[in-house]
Amino acid sequence: RMNERHFESLWRDISCRARSFRSTMRLKRFLLRYYPPGIILEYEQGGQTKTKSVDLLDLKPETDIDAVLDEISRKEPLITPSRMDQVRTLIKRLQQKLAATDDHAFYLFKVLRAHILPLTNVAFNKSGSMFITGSYDRTCKVWDTASGEELHTLEGHRNVVYAIAFNNPYGDKIATGSFDKTCKLWSSETGKCYHTFRGHTAEIVCTAFNPQSTIVATGSMDTTAKIWDVQTGQEISTLLGHSAEIISLSFNTKGDQVITGSFDHTVTCWDVRSGSRIHTLIGHRGEISSAQFNWDCSLIATGSMDNTCKIWDARTGQCIGTLRGHEDEVLDVAFDYTGQLLATASADSTGRVYNAVTHQCVVKLEGHEGEISKVCFNPQGNKILTASADKSARLWDPQSGKCQQILAGHSDEIFSCAFNYEGNTIITGSKDNTCRIWR
Repeated sequence: RMNERHFESLWRDISCRARSFRSTMRLKRFLLRYYPPGIILEYEQGGQTKTKSVDLLDLKPETDIDAVLDEISRKEPLITPSRMDQVRTLIKRLQQKLAATDDHAFYLFKVLRAHILPLTNVAFNKSGSMFITGSYDRTCKVWDTASGEELHTLEGHRNVVYAIAFNNPYGDKIATGSFDKTCKLWSSETGKCYHTFRGHTAEIVCTAFNPQSTIVATGSMDTTAKIWDVQTGQEISTLLGHSAEIISLSFNTKGDQVITGSFDHTVTCWDVRSGSRIHTLIGHRGEISSAQFNWDCSLIATGSMDNTCKIWDARTGQCIGTLRGHEDEVLDVAFDYTGQLLATASADSTGRVYNAVTHQCVVKLEGHEGEISKVCFNPQGNKILTASADKSARLWDPQSGKCQQILAGHSDEIFSCAFNYEGNTIITGSKDNTCRIWR
């Protein structure tokens, strides 16, 4: 009897704690995320505001809303029955956005003679209201997209500013990686330099913020990557293991893993918190040019100088597909936001679109007359943008492979291109020392 009473009181205690734990998680509000489709839940737990997302990557305009609501209520305890009408309205808004037709033709809005010496890279903040340019003139410049005005010149590096990044989605900080072996962290609002990260022994050629904007990663020709604390400016860890230069670096959506692509023909997946190696992706027979996670972090795509692209299971590190067909080096790879399509850019002057699940080539993008160095999807996933050495950028339909528009006017090769978050502004950067804004 004593035992029974003991278990009863223990069970009451556990139930009570579970109830109080649930009650401490209080849903504050919903935020809508259009690209990729999802609903962000902002909730309070233990006095702290936190967020989690309900991803609706397979949502289509014709999807049955009741079925989606059933699944959400099964999986998400924060969304109580009283909130379901609100969620229904949000899903309808997502479906309306997905159903909107897009026949937008871009026109040249501005030509900016950005730097005296060649540009290295261009990047937007999330909304596209600002963009940054890196250059051989040792500076990074911050620009207002709408007016084309220069907002700040970030000066202080002693060599080429090669790698540049905004801390999107926030956009209040900028990281610049330089051939002077340092990375600097700046305020995009004031142009002030917060920190200089020192420790690499060769040129820094890639940099990225984690999505939470708490750390910066840098990749260098010294064969290492380093992780730095945004707040303190201190080095958190050095990622050791590659035997040649690191030229590509990318975080997953959760921000708990980072991948590095190297001239040693491998890609390594690292645990951000511990700095330890999770997997090394071995199989390419040439230098890696690009490595990316898909949105839900289940797949990794890699492009290589061996003329192939490979798809890997991010959980196991196993290669699950080799995408062949290019006749020259694969220079860039990009997933669409849902992670269902993968686009490649090649030195053979063509792009290709593959189904990321079946690995079939869906369409070829043919028309450029020089190597394609960059490829990206717009956030809606219904346009692909390519940048080429033939001095043009092109827009393509990923379903038909048809070229929808040629963005012409640069007088030298285009090496960088990007969409803003809404997909209604494009920036192109060229060796002619200008960047062009298209709207």
